[in-house]
Amino acid sequence: MKNLEAENVKIPADTADIERNTTDVAGKYSGFWLEFKKLSVLAWPLLIAQVTQTLMGVSDTIMAGHYNSLDMAAVAIGYGSTMPLLIFLQGICLALSPQVARLDGAKNANKVASWVQQCFYLVVTIGFIFMMIFPFVPSLLAKVNMAAELRNETSQYIQFILLAAPGFAIYQTLRNYCEGLSSTRPTMIIMLIGLCINVPANYLFINGIEVNGVQWIPEMGGAGCGLATMLVIYGMALSTFIYTRKQTSLKKYDLYSNWTAPALNNIKTLLVLGLPIAFTLLAEVTLFSISAILLSPFGALTVASHQVALNFSALIFMLPLSIGMAVAIRIGYVIGEGHNYKAALAYRAALVLAISTVFFTTSFTVINASWIVRLYTPEVEVITAAIGLLILAAIFQFPDAIQVVGANSLRGYKDNKAMLLISLFAYWGIGFPTAIVLGLTDIIVPKMAAKGFWIGFILGLSSAAIMMTARVLIIQQRVKSESSAF
Repeated sequence: MKNLEAENVKIPADTADIERNTTDVAGKYSGFWLEFKKLSVLAWPLLIAQVTQTLMGVSDTIMAGHYNSLDMAAVAIGYGSTMPLLIFLQGICLALSPQVARLDGAKNANKVASWVQQCFYLVVTIGFIFMMIFPFVPSLLAKVNMAAELRNETSQYIQFILLAAPGFAIYQTLRNYCEGLSSTRPTMIIMLIGLCINVPANYLFINGIEVNGVQWIPEMGGAGCGLATMLVIYGMALSTFIYTRKQTSLKKYDLYSNWTAPALNNIKTLLVLGLPIAFTLLAEVTLFSISAILLSPFGALTVASHQVALNFSALIFMLPLSIGMAVAIRIGYVIGEGHNYKAALAYRAALVLAISTVFFTTSFTVINASWIVRLYTPEVEVITAAIGLLILAAIFQFPDAIQVVGANSLRGYKDNKAMLLISLFAYWGIGFPTAIVLGLTDIIVPKMAAKGFWIGFILGLSSAAIMMTARVLIIQQRVKSESSAF
């Protein structure tokens, strides 16, 4: 029998729990619905938080666009350049929540603080390393062929985001600390407050304020979006710090009273668990980012219609993503409790919840495709092209939901290496080559441009969904076998 500890999937045994739930059909049914309800309670605040986080980026782009097209382009380039760095930090921090959930489930409250503190040491250090890129941004952008004014605006935007990196690291650590303890509402509330601050701050810094001939706030254009985002990130970090320090229910974890020294073994464990998550996120983000570049020879109409479908899909993806984040927390918690069978129930409940949600979103997308596209653009040619892509995006939602639930379930089981390998193979070994062949060549059919890319995405995500599901079932079987051996 293969040792689970070697794969970071060491599971406490609870044979009685497995036998009881396996033989009691009524118990399985009631247990499933209990997990379904718990996941729903965990997921809806995460959904609102994720949608709000997405809307912050959208609001930056829209408000800069209303200022002028150059500043909108600067924000788009700056956002695209810095987002991988922030996603990397977030990915490392996502290793913390299942670890905290597992300790909380095992009633080891005294060990939670140390793990959170080690995460602080790790990600804040990485955040400061990113911040140190600040003085080199102008010289790096000088190597890119773009207009001087655009380069200047983009440079300033990127520099502000780099300055925010340590604050983003602090916020993500504290967020995952709370979420690991199944406390997801604070994240939602703080993100909503952040969005409410981000919009007026954008307006102030983009347009400036002049009173009686005195410029109280300089007119910064698109760079002002970067400054507003930096201030909001530090504001959210401070708000989460105040919440975690003052909240009575968190006192028993003693996060701030007994600060431990850096423990290299624990930091290494967080890196081992976090790096696969970070690279998995980057693998998916870069796949979609590069598609717009590869489609640029087909013209603005093709890129615009592709971007509409991609943007709407990213928004819809927040639904299954929030369910996936919730199941990672729940699996970590019940494994910590020693209730191994509940982890399998949580996974099934998450799948049912995600697929049920996708039935609704897919139907909504297909029925309202024309209306959705018209929200983005009034141009008839773009609308016509984007509606066809939006139908493909509707199909895309099903495998996307299944794979994200599977990936996050593996995160809950700490099987992060398998998650990364599956993602890389599915996205870049299957999806991307298919997209290239169908979209850019005449090898199989006449080049299909954006439609070929979306078919490639669907095939890649379908492969990921099948492999993620298979891997979860394998891990569950190993857990059952290892538990029965005790």
